Amino acid sequence: MLDAWSNLSRRLSELDALAGTSGLLEWDQQTGMPPGGAASRGQQAAVIGSLMHERFTAPEVGQWLGALEQSPLDAVQAAAVRKQRRNYRRATMLPTRLVEDLAIARSEGFSAWMKAREADDFGPFEKPLQRLIGLSREAAERTAGPQTAHLYDELLEEYDPGSRVAELAPMFTRLSAGLGELLAAVERRGAQAGPQAVELELDDAGVRTLSRRVIRDLGFDLSRGRLDLSEHPFTCGLSVDDVRLTMKLNRKNPLGALAGTIHECGHGMYEQGLPKHLSGTGLDKAAGMGLHESQSRFWENFIGRSLPFCAYLLPRMQGIWPDLALTPAQLFASQNRIERSLIRVHADEATYNLHIVVRFELEVAMLEGRLQAADLPAAWDAAYEKHLGVRAPSARQGVLQDIHWSSGLLGYFPSYTIGNLYAASLGACVQQEIPDLWGQVARGEFGPVLAWLREKIHQHGHTTDAPEIFKAAVGDRDPVADLLDHLWSRQGRLYGVER
Repeated sequence: MLDAWSNLSRRLSELDALAGTSGLLEWDQQTGMPPGGAASRGQQAAVIGSLMHERFTAPEVGQWLGALEQSPLDAVQAAAVRKQRRNYRRATMLPTRLVEDLAIARSEGFSAWMKAREADDFGPFEKPLQRLIGLSREAAERTAGPQTAHLYDELLEEYDPGSRVAELAPMFTRLSAGLGELLAAVERRGAQAGPQAVELELDDAGVRTLSRRVIRDLGFDLSRGRLDLSEHPFTCGLSVDDVRLTMKLNRKNPLGALAGTIHECGHGMYEQGLPKHLSGTGLDKAAGMGLHESQSRFWENFIGRSLPFCAYLLPRMQGIWPDLALTPAQLFASQNRIERSLIRVHADEATYNLHIVVRFELEVAMLEGRLQAADLPAAWDAAYEKHLGVRAPSARQGVLQDIHWSSGLLGYFPSYTIGNLYAASLGACVQQEIPDLWGQVARGEFGPVLAWLREKIHQHGHTTDAPEIFKAAVGDRDPVADLLDHLWSRQGRLYGVER
């Protein structure tokens, strides 16, 4: 048993090193790689991807797991074996050829998406996307078992183990109905009754300085991380001690750019807080992307859009731009305006999940074969008119706005809504357990709330699945009710409407 555990741990450590290298290649592709390097980068990613797949699916890994399953194990070992058996079962169903094809298609897909965005034309992205859809469907078909109710469940399993279409669809329906009630109440008040937007045009250098100051204050350790620029903000955790954040500058919407940076900072602090002592077990990882998103959404929305946070932020902004004539209340009101909009990453907290509903419905249709890539732009526009009452004037603002499909991340989008729901319940609990929470936020004292998240979420890594970690942290709460309560309390009060 000891030999099997030692061998398995050594192999998992080796795979972690390869995963970090793969992540570094991806980070470089999105931050500094010249456009001409796309083809060679795809080959590099394919080699590493296939090597990782072969090393993990090797027969000896199955033998080690089998030996350990027949042996007395401590709690950590048992959790590690349970997780790796699930991963091994899924991985051994995918041939190396498919893993290589996916790696190449993702690299080519990203480059095609960038070209399509630059040209504001979906055409260059159509065939690469159709190939990614086909490969994703093939992977789902290969990993599906008798218990699989829907092929899309297999994509969800990759990002949020345990999530199912049968559960998500009614959850989205209930949440959408509640959001519709809030939007209707706000719109009955009329545009004149709502808060005014703060329109700023701030220099990029100042925004970068402010962003670094804010993420440092929140608790992101810049000695173990960095902040760079990219077309689409993302977080890349190469290891607990090397976490890369990126931001996208927007001179005409600097507050939106800062919100995106705070979002990525939430991801980054989760990565930096994972249990380093569990390295070599596979348990020193996030317990699913929904829980990961709960951390980014908690900081971006629950903390970052609060009035006390605006009271903390404004003096830091005025330290860079002394002539900035604003009050915290004006900043707060602007940050919490409700508006039906086109761009997901710029959506307000109240309408954001409607953007996810659109993507969820389209992804399910694509995987079922009811929707081809060529028909996606028209389907996108129809879905946006249905759910948000708006229509994109261009592909860049519509079907090409997200990076996810170009990277083959079908099944990822629902994690955002799962994260919003988790964050709402975490926010309700942290207010109860830290009575002076908002006073601390206003003073820029974020250590206590980060410590609370470290204890409740981060330190557990993936010792159990996200739903169990979430339930242990908040108890038997209804996250849909918590999110709607939060929105009615903050945005509803701001607009002067009640349920």
